Amino acid sequence: MVTRYVQRHLTWIDLISPTPAEVRALTDEFNIDPSFANELLTSSYKPKVERRGDLIYVILHFPLIKGMGKLPEEEIDFLIGKDFLITARYSATDPLHSFAKAFEVNAVLGHSTTIAHGGHLFVSMVRNLYKTLLHECDAIERRLEDIEERIFQSDERSMVVRLSQTGRVIHDFRQRLLPHKEMLSSLEPQAVRMFGQEFLYYVRAVEGDYEHVRGRLENLRDALVELRETNSALLTTKQNEIIKTFTVIAFLFLPLSFFASLFQMNTQYTPIVGTRGDFWIILGCMLLLASGFFVYFRYKKWL
Repeated sequence: MVTRYVQRHLTWIDLISPTPAEVRALTDEFNIDPSFANELLTSSYKPKVERRGDLIYVILHFPLIKGMGKLPEEEIDFLIGKDFLITARYSATDPLHSFAKAFEVNAVLGHSTTIAHGGHLFVSMVRNLYKTLLHECDAIERRLEDIEERIFQSDERSMVVRLSQTGRVIHDFRQRLLPHKEMLSSLEPQAVRMFGQEFLYYVRAVEGDYEHVRGRLENLRDALVELRETNSALLTTKQNEIIKTFTVIAFLFLPLSFFASLFQMNTQYTPIVGTRGDFWIILGCMLLLASGFFVYFRYKKWL
């Protein structure tokens, strides 16, 4: 599918799962290098920055946060020209929807913008995508705050799974964005040679937005590690308390069992046994012994 947006002299072509016929038509219209045209037809697993003539071809992968499973990604191919920008995507997700609406509104109202060529349009688009990723970081932060509250509400056991799921999201998020730094560094000299030295400021602005997202992810990872350690410590402490309680109870009944077994010995002259109220006397001795152990354990702060 091909969607065309025009603002003054600048054209943005947005492709979603393009067909060979669509790409061929754009190749003829914008004089696209055949190797770039072929790459627009299929998705690529590797990011890329390459310049040929007056065209710069950039491939970036952006994470898509959906629930708590494995983090999918969206590949976006950018073909940057002097007075046009072509983007290509290969799935039904639409991370550029809000940018397209803003671009259309500016075109209709005739607002004056700083978008003078395809390079400016690319920068504006990528910065908008990084801004969206910051909103995703906010969502992860709220998730961690909820986990923290649940941890201190004695819900440590169920938080083990949620912490692991959130950790997986943060890890995948970081891995998807990791190649961006190298790609933006590679883009910098190519873009400056094509659009002039003053364009360096805009490329550095994109790099700054990337670093902002990366910094947020590092902070989120640190917060996750702290919460995981706190949760593990609380869970271990609670389990140790349970084990200690059961150990004390077992030790409390051990001498009582020994005391009771003494009166079960098949001897001829067992003391107390056979006298009037022998059962109650033995039971009272056992209760007295148990009370003594209980007071001793409390004194030693084992209970």
